[in-house]
Amino acid sequence: MSVLSAIVVLFLVIDPLGNIPLFMCTLRAIDPNQHRRIIAREFLIALAILATFLFAGKYILSLLGVTESSLGIAGGIILLMIAIKMVFSGSEHIFENTGGSSPLVVPLAVPLIAGPASISSVILLGSREPSRWPEWLFALFCAWLAAGIVMLFSAPLSRILGNRGLQAIERLMGMILATVAVEMFVTGIRH
Repeated sequence: MSVLSAIVVLFLVIDPLGNIPLFMCTLRAIDPNQHRRIIAREFLIALAILATFLFAGKYILSLLGVTESSLGIAGGIILLMIAIKMVFSGSEHIFENTGGSSPLVVPLAVPLIAGPASISSVILLGSREPSRWPEWLFALFCAWLAAGIVMLFSAPLSRILGNRGLQAIERLMGMILATVAVEMFVTGIRH
């Protein structure tokens, strides 16, 4: 996999455009002046989690007795499920925060940013070609930065694109992610 492909895959699985409605819903009861600070904090936490799995993922797999092939198959299935949801469903309010308290780690950093798909993706990158770790770290950083910028501007983007525009972009990203998921699944079966 090329570095550019890794950046695209990681950006797609982080899914910042699809997460805009969920972030907005979670942060609804919090002072809007704090939104950017909370988003930046949650993205930093997610980066630390994903970088940890990039470097330690192979050892975690070994400890659990999980092979790269089975992770590739499981990761492909999870990505495909996420892609199908992106293509066929609307935004939901499952993460609504009515208490007004600032979310910490859950649900923004984990599972919305560093979720099963992004964690399995970085584990596969790091374990299949460990000698390329600087490239994978760069890819992770680029995808994280791009997703973070999108999320920092989530309120204006939401106003400009509207719900229909966000849904259209998310569906397109879901179709691309579905092809990546199938490839990950097939690669897992071949190995």
